[in-house]
Formats: sequence, C-alpha cells, structure tokens
Amino acid sequence: MVYDILNQSSVTTFILVGFSEYPQLQVPLFLLFLTIYIVTLMGNLGIILIIRINPKLHTPMYFFLSHLSVLDLCYSSVFTPKLLQILVMDDRTISFKGCMTQFFFICTFVITEMFMLAVMAYDRFVAVCNPLLYTVSMSPKFCALLVAGTYMWGGLCAVILIYTLLQLSYCDYGIINHFGCEYSAVISVSCSDSSLSQMACFIISILSESSSVLITLASYVFIVVTIVKMPSKGGLRKAFATCTSHLTAITIFHGIILLLYCVPNSNSSQLFVKVATALYTVMIPMLNPLIYSLRNKDVKDTVRRLISSKLHSHLT
Repeated sequence: MVYDILNQSSVTTFILVGFSEYPQLQVPLFLLFLTIYIVTLMGNLGIILIIRINPKLHTPMYFFLSHLSVLDLCYSSVFTPKLLQILVMDDRTISFKGCMTQFFFICTFVITEMFMLAVMAYDRFVAVCNPLLYTVSMSPKFCALLVAGTYMWGGLCAVILIYTLLQLSYCDYGIINHFGCEYSAVISVSCSDSSLSQMACFIISILSESSSVLITLASYVFIVVTIVKMPSKGGLRKAFATCTSHLTAITIFHGIILLLYCVPNSNSSQLFVKVATALYTVMIPMLNPLIYSLRNKDVKDTVRRLISSKLHSHLT
C-alpha cells in the first residue's frame, strides 16, 4: 500500500540547500565532516571488534554497547555521505523515493538509539542495585528481547510517520532548506494540509522521548540511592564508574534532541536546526565510542593489549 501511494506522487525530485548559503565554508565543512565520519567508522567498528575478541566483555552491558555502536554507524551513514556529496558537488538533488527512504531509516535508528540508551540505564540499575541476581535477571534471552523490542519500536514509529508523509502532496522541485530529509524540512515543502502528520510526529516524539527519559531517570534514581547507602568507598567509586560513561552519552544525546525539537519552526531558526541535526547525526556517533573507550577500563586494557601484541609481532 505504501508503494502504491509512493508511485502516485507526481514529485520525483527535491533540492537540498545544505550549507550553500555559505560558499566559503563548503570545503572546510567537507573536510570537517569527512574527518568526523572516518573517526566515527573507525571508533564504532573498533568498539564492536574489541567486544567480540575479548571474552571478558561478553556481558549484557557490552552486548548493548555493541548494538549502540551499530546504531551509531547506521544513522551516521544515512545522512553523512549525502551531506559530503552536496558540499562539493553542484548536484544537490535527491529523489522523492530517496528522500522518503532516508527519513525512514534516520527515524528508525534515532528512536531505536533513544530506547537502547534507556535499556542500558536499566542494565546499570540491575547491576548496581541487584548484583547477586544480575546474571539471572539479565539473561541472554532477555537481553535479546530488549534489543529486539527497541528495533521493533523504532521501525514501527518510522512506518507510521512515513505513511503520514506519503499521504501529503509536495510542490514540484521542492527546495528543502536542509542537508537531508529531516522531518520539519520535508513538511516545509508540502503543498497540502500536514496537520495529521504533524500530530502523529508530536505524539510519537512525546511518547518516545518521555518514556525513554522516564526509564532512564527512574533507573538512575535507584542507582544513586543504592550508591549513597554503600558503606564501602571503593564500592561507591566502582559503581559510579560503571555509570558515568552512560550518563555522559545520555546527557549529550537527549540534550541535543530536546534542544532541536523545542526550537520554534521559523525561518530564522533554520541554520540552528541544520547545525543541531548535524550534531546528533554526525557528532554523537563519533563521541559515543570515545566516551565509552576513554572512561572504560576494560576497553582501554583490551586496546593496550592489541597495540602491544601488534608491536611485538612487528618487532619479532
């Protein structure tokens, strides 16, 4: 049914404005985003590889972290290649099908990551508050169900939103004042009443953001209470160390998302929307592996062993 609607649309092409209003910044931005993308690919692939090769990291926490890295790789790769293309090429067009496909995947991956962070908060809650029952409570089957649930919810939300967008009619050769098919940018080139689609987006955004934040906050309230009650200072430091990396990632991710979607939809805020979108689609996927590797002893120890073994093999 979705493909029938897609085929009925008279629009075949959109034009992405990107950052073309700043021609002197095109090359510097290209080099900046290319560097970030390369670091993102290397960092997230590195995290996945480290978790796979170190048996000590075959735990629920690192299982969720590996899926977080997969999500970072995926949604960074949805936006960044097209962004790099329009920064250095005159062709700034994107097909209607390509635009809808890009929106579908970015919506799926961002909402999935939102709940993956909430699942990771729940995992830390069980680890700190019920350490003796941790292996039983966070069994491999239960962890797989949690991960599958996050992907299913992200996909379902994306299907609903893409369906409402496909109900709209769009102006021929619509000019999208963005570097990608972000929701508000797509809505701005619609020539029909978009109130139903906007209502669906509002409901899904509020439901997803509030429930994921609620799960995260509730988990950390119990964690803080448990840590405060710990008689041992060493135990307190160890428990806090397992949570700081995750808290840092959550703060950056939700902070930018809330900041982006609290901005009034006006022409004066278009640059801010583009910059904020670049932060959570390009910067966050790069920052997550850095946050978890720099603040995680097990990951750093694995990296050191890998480097030392490589150096030893070269010397011999």
